Amino acid sequence: MSLLLDIKFDNPQESDIFIEALPDLKIIDWRAEQHNNPDLSSVRYALVWKPDEGLLASLPNLEVIFSAGAGVDHIFEDKKLPRDKPIVRFVDPDLRDRMSEWIVLQSLMHLRQQRSYDQNQQSHSWVELSQPIASEVRVGVMGLGELGLDAALKLKTMGFQVHGWSRSEKNIEGVQSYWGADGLDAFLGVSDILINLLPLTKETAGILCTGLFEKLPSDGVMKPAVINAGRGGSQVEADIIRALKNGLLGGVSLDVFESEPLSKESPLWDIDNAILTPHIAAVSSMPALAAYTIGMIKSYENGKGLDNLVDQVRGY
Repeated sequence: MSLLLDIKFDNPQESDIFIEALPDLKIIDWRAEQHNNPDLSSVRYALVWKPDEGLLASLPNLEVIFSAGAGVDHIFEDKKLPRDKPIVRFVDPDLRDRMSEWIVLQSLMHLRQQRSYDQNQQSHSWVELSQPIASEVRVGVMGLGELGLDAALKLKTMGFQVHGWSRSEKNIEGVQSYWGADGLDAFLGVSDILINLLPLTKETAGILCTGLFEKLPSDGVMKPAVINAGRGGSQVEADIIRALKNGLLGGVSLDVFESEPLSKESPLWDIDNAILTPHIAAVSSMPALAAYTIGMIKSYENGKGLDNLVDQVRGY
């Protein structure tokens, strides 16, 4: 019985973490072994991030696919994906807390106009800016799964007025919730800071565009800001650049991009009120990922089933 790893480690030696954590399983690190034509007939489990196309379909005895992150769109990009195999998302307190840290940081950066103060520091300008307090600012969280829910509650603790939008109705104490297509415009109208944590699906591709930005409030105590830590495919970067330059948006924080790494020629690099990070908002911890995977495999082997299963029709 084997576990196949195809998660594009930055450091190939990190596969040792899985070997140590899963002593009863043979570990096949695809990146290290693929040129040796390994026997894959024993592979029952695959842990992947952006797997090579057709690899999963080539595993004759595959039973479960594990994503090395909370998102699974990278798996669905494989046109040969075997649709009859369960897919498990990585959901872990470590990943959740890292995401919420980044979301809260970016929200406060926009609230306290940190980029303007950075510019003043560079020009040696001692200028006090008028700025609102968190309780005057409305934050809208798109996507109320485990990551979005935690971020919403932590933003609430910071004093923001927090609203949430999801595909189906959610009841969260202290958070005004909207849902479905009928609730989207009303939600956008009360989002001075809009946070996207939606999965990438056909419905959410390109959702962060001019048409959406125009529905953000124009009567708030600050110009609207957009924070995207969901998926790069959800944003139209040409529209973001245009909205920043014409003042429709007061600022953005982007951790994900249409194409990664972001091209050195992208105008986003040189826009002062655009905060960019290289897809690090919630980097999966290898020890946490190994512990989660072994827990799921043990549960499955003991007949207790699997948690955080992906609905392959909805795509998340």
